[in-house]
Amino acid sequence: MRRPSREGIAFLALLGGNLALAFGPWFVRLADTGPVAAGFWRIALATPLLLVLAQASGGKPFTSARGLWWVLAGSGVLFAGDLASWHIGIHHTKLANATLFGNAATFVYPLYGFLIARMWPTRLQGVALALAAVGAALLMGRSYQLAPENLIGDLLSLLAGVLYAGYFILMARARDTMAPLPALALSSLAATLPLWLFALVLGERIMPVDWTPLIGLALLSQVIGQGLMIYALGALSPLVVGLALLTQPIVAAAIGWFAYGERLGVADVAGAVMIAVALVLVRLAPERAKLTA
Repeated sequence: MRRPSREGIAFLALLGGNLALAFGPWFVRLADTGPVAAGFWRIALATPLLLVLAQASGGKPFTSARGLWWVLAGSGVLFAGDLASWHIGIHHTKLANATLFGNAATFVYPLYGFLIARMWPTRLQGVALALAAVGAALLMGRSYQLAPENLIGDLLSLLAGVLYAGYFILMARARDTMAPLPALALSSLAATLPLWLFALVLGERIMPVDWTPLIGLALLSQVIGQGLMIYALGALSPLVVGLALLTQPIVAAAIGWFAYGERLGVADVAGAVMIAVALVLVRLAPERAKLTA
């Protein structure tokens, strides 16, 4: 029996990570703390467990990070900024707007792969990217609305998407020499203090009454979701990782349907199908070799 390839396992991990991450906004909505404080607890509760898991797996996180401290610290600060701006943005714009702009990494991270890493797409991958773009527009187009009262939330969500792409770029560099768990554990450690300071400066309520949503956020989003994503970064191109991010709005829409009665329209279903087809195409397309100048 043929064993699955490393890329095949990484692709399954990528899809699983996005599935887990899609539940994050729901947990944030359920949390009884401020939005940035919810991000702080996501990291603070997950980091000790990640450090233990990294050590238990033989990753030796602090030893393996030699020479990469600035990369890990930078990725942590970028991730803290992503969570803070995204969580605040959710409360200042429509959820569809926040989801659309918050997934800007879908196209920013592949753009980095094209222009900086010189990982040019094949023709089939280009078709998949175009199909995903149309699918995303259909998925969000029905409820998306530009309005002055949404401007702050829209800009914060867009900032979150750009910062998330920067986080991916630095974490991909760390994954060149580090195992996924040590890299994620130390990056999460670097994000903890900035998020706590952001929450204090904003005067948010930090201590929760109900810990359940925050524990779910830490375990499902950070340990499982982000853990699988960081594993996939070491084996897949920026284009594949970027396109897979579009599975999150699909899952989030399904959650909204079942939890809040937010029914999906024909355009939503069509967009989801187009994104699914794009993922199949980009998985089937052979990777083009990295080009040098």
